[in-house]
Amino acid sequence: MARVGVRRETKSVWERRVAVTPDLARDLVAAGHEVLVERSERRVFPDAAYEEAGCALLDDLPPCEVVFGVKEIPDERLLPKAAHLYFAHVIKGQPYNMPMLRHLLSIGATLLDYERITDEKSRRLVFFGRFAGLAGMIDALWTLGQRLEHEGVTGTAFAAMKPSHAYADLAEALAAVKTLGEQIAKEGVPAELQPLVIAVTGGGNVSKGVHEVLAQLPLADVDPEDLATLVSDPEASDRVVYRARFIEQHLVRPKAGGEVVTQEYFDHPERFESDFEQYLPTISVLMNGIYWTPACPRVVRKQDLPLMSRCRVIGDISCDVEGSIEPTMLATEPGDPVFTYDAESDSARMGVAGTAPVINAVDILPAELPRDASEAFASALKPFATAIAGANYAGTLEESGLPVEIQRSCVVWRGELTPDYSYLEEHLAE
Repeated sequence: MARVGVRRETKSVWERRVAVTPDLARDLVAAGHEVLVERSERRVFPDAAYEEAGCALLDDLPPCEVVFGVKEIPDERLLPKAAHLYFAHVIKGQPYNMPMLRHLLSIGATLLDYERITDEKSRRLVFFGRFAGLAGMIDALWTLGQRLEHEGVTGTAFAAMKPSHAYADLAEALAAVKTLGEQIAKEGVPAELQPLVIAVTGGGNVSKGVHEVLAQLPLADVDPEDLATLVSDPEASDRVVYRARFIEQHLVRPKAGGEVVTQEYFDHPERFESDFEQYLPTISVLMNGIYWTPACPRVVRKQDLPLMSRCRVIGDISCDVEGSIEPTMLATEPGDPVFTYDAESDSARMGVAGTAPVINAVDILPAELPRDASEAFASALKPFATAIAGANYAGTLEESGLPVEIQRSCVVWRGELTPDYSYLEEHLAE
């Protein structure tokens, strides 16, 4: 049986999530594994809960066969020859994490990246994405209230909203959104917002979380093609929130002309250009939840911001710095989450003041709902956890006994890039 480590998160003071909850730790102990947990004062589950589950508490992890974390692990905390599970943020060749990847290789370690635990159709199986969408939409409603107050539109129903982390749990947050919805249905939205159009990009787990929050509001769905007519209609209702869903067919167009073929876009994004500019003047709140790489067209460019005179808030859940939302100049944390883009200095101005939309770009959004997010994540990880702990990390990956879904997530095996991730060599060289 293996020695399994559960590390405390150190990347942010706001990070309270865990991959292994006390309940999942209890399962590992019952399977015969020794589970060692680093003490943490801010982890959402108290140390005592892990002791009750049969774990040993330590200030620092000793050598372990397997280490479970959430966010990137500093070099000095990576254990030689151990298998590490966390969100490594290396598969796009992210420059800021290449030193970490080099260190993993140099110490003969193994990296299993949660982001790449997928089924045979490349669908992610273990993720926090839904909670990023949930927290991102709740935060956007709070941000909208803050921006309206700054503009002198005071006493609105939005002013009562709080950021996600200020609620006890998801249920309390959703109850607050439901109350907001009831007030909108009864009193309407401020005249300055009418009609209130919330645009949502993407169709994955992130957007599912966004729509789960929006479902608490009085919704009226509108096709993107009808937005221009809607915003110019003086009879448009002020008692509903208009929701527009944007998928690839609305976001991009082929450079060579013709129809958008989704699979072609996924395989060859460089063949496409943005087609979203036409919708920007109609949007009140933009929720961005797409997967993006530098080969993809941007959703919003810096030069597009003058078109967004109606837009108060951009909830950039994807949070690729200067990526799909080019004015996202930095990733923020829950304690200081929003900024506006200042074109003159090409920089971010923290807070809600400014002429451009307020951008909420927290890159650890699920950490704002730590208990709910951790329990859902551990539930998704549970079918694989015992096999991960009991795998053979001394031989080849094929002989390890790891489920095939976990083998797909293996970026580094015993100090070597696996064939599926050999393309990272060029990024390491850079």
